[in-house]
Amino acid sequence: MLTVAALDAHRTTRVSPLISPSLLRHDLPVSDAAADTVTRARAEVVDVLDGRDDRLLVVVGPCSIHDPAAGLDYAHRLAGQAQRHAGELRIVMRTYFEKPRSTVGWKGLINDPHLDGTFDVNAGLRTARRLLLDISALGLPVGCEFLDPITPQYLADVVSWGSIGARTAASQVHRQLCSGLSMPVGIKNGTDGDVQVAVDGVGAAAASHVFMGINPDGLAALVTTAGNPDCHVILRGGSGGPNHDADSVSAALARMRKAGIPERVIVDASHGNSGKDHVRQAGVAREVAARIAGGERGVAGVMLESFLVEGRQDLGPDMVYGRSVTDACMGWDTTAEVLDELAAAVAQRRAN
Repeated sequence: MLTVAALDAHRTTRVSPLISPSLLRHDLPVSDAAADTVTRARAEVVDVLDGRDDRLLVVVGPCSIHDPAAGLDYAHRLAGQAQRHAGELRIVMRTYFEKPRSTVGWKGLINDPHLDGTFDVNAGLRTARRLLLDISALGLPVGCEFLDPITPQYLADVVSWGSIGARTAASQVHRQLCSGLSMPVGIKNGTDGDVQVAVDGVGAAAASHVFMGINPDGLAALVTTAGNPDCHVILRGGSGGPNHDADSVSAALARMRKAGIPERVIVDASHGNSGKDHVRQAGVAREVAARIAGGERGVAGVMLESFLVEGRQDLGPDMVYGRSVTDACMGWDTTAEVLDELAAAVAQRRAN
């Protein structure tokens, strides 16, 4: 006769201990400088989304970070651009550590920090938190996609802007998660281009929820949230084509108006809007910039996938420093040019 334990472990081969969120936060505390960056950036991003601040939000950085040294190198360069364009752009560095996969593949720095399939998650959590603290200490706020609902307990106090990906936009678990996060969160339209799923997600995240989770000590807990009023829609295109054009933006805003939620849209220049071609990202950003220069205010922000070296590469022994191992990214020089153009567009809109 099978025991309860045997029944429960039929397909589970191992259960390993995980560091508690409170211990990790104790070992890697938030400095005063980093805390100031997070507090100011969260408030400023919300002001941009709500139109009280006429700057443009720009979330820019690697598709995913696999090399902390290259990520910090990129952050130093981006911090200079953020300071240079502070009057026109509210720049947030994209620092994604968890990668949703359509089938299988590398799941990100937290899950596999050594890039070798050993899944040393405790080391991954430490590496990710340390990098977020180092970047925030530069005065540069960070943005993360939240994939696993447990991860925010370890990192969310250092994150200024969050996102929910296209594959999880319809997930009740992730909508509940958003309702308790302390930063503005963008929810992407579905992979098929469905914008309504993101609109519904924003509405659901604004409500209070009660759900099962973990507390800071890593123990099972019942979580009660107040609701997050600062969620917004990210247009990333889909299998049916792009949706960054003026008509698509207007249609998305109309959906939000009908749903009774704030009309906030960010355009992701990558993914379906560029046909997954990193070279076309700059063109998408320039199209949006031209409309902003002409006076459009429907787009509150732009997302860009960018790293030190353009393109992508496979994991292996001879990888190029600063090149993505997931989606292909724009290179640094192109990124700097696009940031210049976006800043100029905001300045032109003010002058009109």
